[in-house]
Amino acid sequence: MYNLAIYLYLTGVAIASLFSQKVKKMWRGERAAFSVLREKVDPNAQYIWVHAASLGEFEQGRPIMERIRREHPEYKILLTFFSPSGYEVRKNYEGADIICYLPLDTITNARRFLRLIHPCMAFFIKYEFWYNYLHILKHRNVPTYSVSSIFRPDQVFFRWYGKQYGRVLKCFTRFFVQNEQSRQLLATLGITNVEITGDTRFDRVQQIKQQAKQLPIVSNFCEYNISDDPDDDLVFAYAGCVRPKGVFVAGSSWPPDEDIFIRYFLDRKLFGYGKWKLIIAPHVIDESHLQQIEQKLEGCNVVRYTRAKTDISIQRADVLIIDCFGLLSSIYRYGNVAYVGGGFGVGIHNLPEAAAWSVPVFFGPNNARFQEAQQLKANGGGLEIHGYDDFSAQMDQFVAHPELVKERGLQAGEYVASRSGATDAIFKAVGL
Repeated sequence: MYNLAIYLYLTGVAIASLFSQKVKKMWRGERAAFSVLREKVDPNAQYIWVHAASLGEFEQGRPIMERIRREHPEYKILLTFFSPSGYEVRKNYEGADIICYLPLDTITNARRFLRLIHPCMAFFIKYEFWYNYLHILKHRNVPTYSVSSIFRPDQVFFRWYGKQYGRVLKCFTRFFVQNEQSRQLLATLGITNVEITGDTRFDRVQQIKQQAKQLPIVSNFCEYNISDDPDDDLVFAYAGCVRPKGVFVAGSSWPPDEDIFIRYFLDRKLFGYGKWKLIIAPHVIDESHLQQIEQKLEGCNVVRYTRAKTDISIQRADVLIIDCFGLLSSIYRYGNVAYVGGGFGVGIHNLPEAAAWSVPVFFGPNNARFQEAQQLKANGGGLEIHGYDDFSAQMDQFVAHPELVKERGLQAGEYVASRSGATDAIFKAVGL
């Protein structure tokens, strides 16, 4: 039944590739994978295979790959992706020796793939349970690990109709799961080779924090210089530098998120000297979206990051729009309060990335599948909102009581710090 479904899926992908550039990239990438492997595989090397579906799973697998690279140079690393959103962004990642798409999970593809690479060890990140690949790995006695996996009662493995497919879980040498519920659910299937190690993404977040960039433009935006010009409207009776009352960082925002926090800042008239500043790093950076944000902020002093200068003009701006990629994780350091977008759509983006900087984090209601959202809410460092009224009520408290911002922020930071260490536990368990 599984193999029939895979072939039907393969046919669907072939058809969809005629109409979608994203699907076309995946289709071509999977077909080219064997050529890539024949060209690049060193037959004398020992390969550790790491498979990540997309970019999020890559970030969870990254601490493992970089630790192997650093401590075990005798191994080479093969990194595979399923989705173009992972491969296209990380196809030049220097932490792996070979990077390619994973050919679709047919029996023929799985056999060809494993004959080419002969992995000595395999790591599948989070939700990756490819039936044929995993059964052949087990047949060949290749140690195979599920990393940062998380299980819920509604998954197919725990339904009456999913028992046959659930056998794939018994192909793993060991599971490194995120929580106790996952361990208990696996136990109902007779699977006990399980260790609760948490999520390697917290290790990655701490790593990103340690490597954060200093951003002079953002730093200058977040403070007000006092001018020596007697005609300047910012002249005061004292000299030096004055910071705004607060800096609000909105990361990976979508229009429904922007409608809420932009309206709040305008309604409360929070912009101006000695008040709050707003940094917006939208999830989609295209000209139409950037213009849409600017229209919502009409009448405010708005600057785009790529057009900003490190002078008095950026210091006088009310809003800084980040119109480029790769800066958000470093920008959170400048905030007093953060908002992580996506919670009014398919799901929230990277909460720990913001919380690591000890700032309270707002997010939307679509977060039930995100363990870190539930735990941050319980911890006090995360604030779920369902709309404008929820957001404005809590932000009013933050604006009026800066000590509350600090308290909630410390709780967020402690949450991330307390969950680091999964990579250490995994390496100890697998003997690396």
